Amino acid sequence: MWQALLPVVALLLAGCGLTSSKAVREEAAAEAAFPPEGRFLQVDGRRVHYVEAGSGPALVLIHGASGNLRDWTFDAVSRLSPDYRVIAFDRPGLGYTEAEADGDSIFEQAALLSAAATQLGATRPIVLGQSYGGAVALAWAANHPERVSALVLLGAASQPWDGGLPFFYKLTAGPLAPLANPAIAAFAPDDRVQEAITEVFAPNSVPAGYAAHIGAPLTLRRESLDANARQRASLKAEIRALAPRYPALDLPVELIHGEADTTVGLQIHSVPTAAQIPGANLVTLPRVGHMPQHVSPAQMDAAIARAAARAGLR
Repeated sequence: MWQALLPVVALLLAGCGLTSSKAVREEAAAEAAFPPEGRFLQVDGRRVHYVEAGSGPALVLIHGASGNLRDWTFDAVSRLSPDYRVIAFDRPGLGYTEAEADGDSIFEQAALLSAAATQLGATRPIVLGQSYGGAVALAWAANHPERVSALVLLGAASQPWDGGLPFFYKLTAGPLAPLANPAIAAFAPDDRVQEAITEVFAPNSVPAGYAAHIGAPLTLRRESLDANARQRASLKAEIRALAPRYPALDLPVELIHGEADTTVGLQIHSVPTAAQIPGANLVTLPRVGHMPQHVSPAQMDAAIARAAARAGLR
């Protein structure tokens, strides 16, 4: 898989200038093909990109690793906007929200996005996070309880797990990153990108049109590769610090998790997390993998409705 890029990195040791030039061209093409869909605001001097639609109780959507807010504009924003004021953010370094040079922990991301929501007048939104975004949502509730009314967590990374960092993140966050990231930005094969999308949906099918909409080339920009890798490399330690605070959470929490999820395992993550958060409600989905927001949208929408009702917003 991504290991196949190692020979490319080695060959490019003597051609860094050419690699950098091609990376710049590929990045420009990605941004031309997938321009910002929404608007920008400034939060403490940082540019935050968001899409907003609809009216009703405020609902913030936070995407996972290697993604951007286009995961939500594929169909969720338009589907939910008749009933909610939907705000989808690009996380730092991904899409068009600026990264912090020293890194963006889940706590720093929660602070940034909660401040952005408050600036937009969404002072106590329902916060929904998928995968890595679920960890950010939990950090938001733990550190800024006055800025959230309820949580909805989809296949959320929420507990420390066994095992080390996957090879791709070792490559893109490690000593070879200054060579590897420009090489990936310049030469990542389209078929590998499509394979990665297929893998994250497994065992379910990728919805028609999703791959064309999501803007995967945006994640292959050098800045995004770097930000994504640094965030992923520090995630386990951050969750280890966060998890002991779950019993003190005092808000409605709805969890949705696919039983066939091999990216963020149900038994490792959502089962213990639901047991630790008072009053949390966990719904498990048979034969569903890591992308329930697309495979089981009705279940996601029902979880949002339950969270809104439990929070007194409906």
